[in-house]
Amino acid sequence: MSEITTLTQTLRDAISARIYGKEDVIEKVLAALYCGGHVLLNDIPGTGKTTLARTLAGALDADFHRIQFTPDLLPTDLIGVSIPEPKTGAFTFRKGAVFTQILLADEINRATPRTQSALLECMEERQVTADGVTYPLEEPFFVIATQNPVEMQGTFPLPEAQLDRFLLCLSLGYPEKEQELALLSRPAAVPESKPVATAAQLLAARQELAQVTVSAAVQEYLVELAHASREHRGIQLGLSTRGMLSLLEVSRAAAAMHGRTYVTPDDIKWIAADCMAHRMTARGSMWEENQETCRSIAEELLQTVPVPKESLWN
Repeated sequence: MSEITTLTQTLRDAISARIYGKEDVIEKVLAALYCGGHVLLNDIPGTGKTTLARTLAGALDADFHRIQFTPDLLPTDLIGVSIPEPKTGAFTFRKGAVFTQILLADEINRATPRTQSALLECMEERQVTADGVTYPLEEPFFVIATQNPVEMQGTFPLPEAQLDRFLLCLSLGYPEKEQELALLSRPAAVPESKPVATAAQLLAARQELAQVTVSAAVQEYLVELAHASREHRGIQLGLSTRGMLSLLEVSRAAAAMHGRTYVTPDDIKWIAADCMAHRMTARGSMWEENQETCRSIAEELLQTVPVPKESLWN
């Protein structure tokens, strides 16, 4: 059994002990983590988004910061600020909330575009530049952002450049009846999650992704899927080349998590809608409806784009 498969089982079991019945979403979050990507949780309040982020950090024994995004939040609250020393007058840089390993950006769309854009360099380059000085962020650096798709008053929709920084857009959703009954019967004071792995193990597991191969037939399938998204009559802006490359990387992670050294079309299908929909723009849709429309179209494409024969996968 590969290291990444073992680590996946260990982390999934630890998180599932607190987030009931959401193994599929948990595995997709882990896939993004292995790729060095970030996750946007687009869901209503009270479904366990914060618990998921805290439990993941606790299971990895990783540094964790949660920051509530509000209209008065400033970029310096995120990246830090230079403060003069009273005695010497020399400026000292005091690090902001992004200097952590797992960052929960709660209700990210409640901050102004100026503050939202402060995350762009952090998420893409893994660094912060302030006053001409560049400060690297510690690896792993993983952002889990949340937003409420229902409540739009007082929010600032994320622009395409910001959305593109998120490898996946996921939703936990409501649990099933049996799962909610199990939640009611568990102890009122649930202990904090204990470390079951380390950040060093995670970084070591990431090295396995380079060993996962992608056949020419599967590569062609990916290209066909991207082109189909651009040519669909209901889509104004289809999947970009960078989005296609992101889908390739997270498909590698999916294959490795399931103990394979090659990517299959099923790996792509498992994660494609979560990787594609938030990067696409539907024709004539309001902002609130765009995500749902694009996800439906992405799932439609997965049913219509021809899949290569199994003999060509590996």
